[in-house]
Amino acid sequence: MYFKHSLSVWQDFPQLGAGVLVLEHVSADSVFDLSALYAKARERLDASEEGQMPEIEAWRRAYSQMGLKPTKYRCAAESLLRRFRKEGDLPVFHPVVNLCNAYSLAYATPIAVYDLDQIIGGITVQYVKGNEEHLNFGDEIEHPEEREVVFLDEANYAHSRRWCYRQSKKSIVSPETNNILIVAEAMHERASADVQSLLDSLYQELSQAGIQVAEPVMLSAVESIMEC
Repeated sequence: MYFKHSLSVWQDFPQLGAGVLVLEHVSADSVFDLSALYAKARERLDASEEGQMPEIEAWRRAYSQMGLKPTKYRCAAESLLRRFRKEGDLPVFHPVVNLCNAYSLAYATPIAVYDLDQIIGGITVQYVKGNEEHLNFGDEIEHPEEREVVFLDEANYAHSRRWCYRQSKKSIVSPETNNILIVAEAMHERASADVQSLLDSLYQELSQAGIQVAEPVMLSAVESIMEC
């Protein structure tokens, strides 16, 4: 199993900061206190709306660069922040997903959480041809658009669409999930440093909860692949 970004993605988005965590033998019974992360998110939203945060502004620029309307296709972190601002809370899922969503709010950074056992071979974040398959949450098979950026495995399956816009139902984390892949990505000026900080904190919290988790791995155009 591996995770990487294609060379063309690194060439087009050299500002990208990305890192990965791998969890093994995960239990759906873990309990995490999200209050401090939620408080940090509320503090940030009190200071400015999500669209004015530098992390979100950077993703909006990236989406514009990809030819997408950034207010139509919002990165996952912006969508979470927008919902949290309006409703004051988030839906409850698997405890690891809940924790990652809380970190995504606090850091205004997209965090993907995948059932690792549903991924064939490995994932490459890349531009695609348009013949790939993606299972949406309505149980319908979609085909990404040509040159769309997706998380693609070796079975030609897209585990995300429009980069970090929407995940596939195929690889969502469920109570039966045993192994998990976590990916954090940012585009702003301090992207790499902030992703490292986020993953270090997440690693500590997961470890303290007794979850078997490998130390974070940061990726770059030079160190572009993570074996797991």
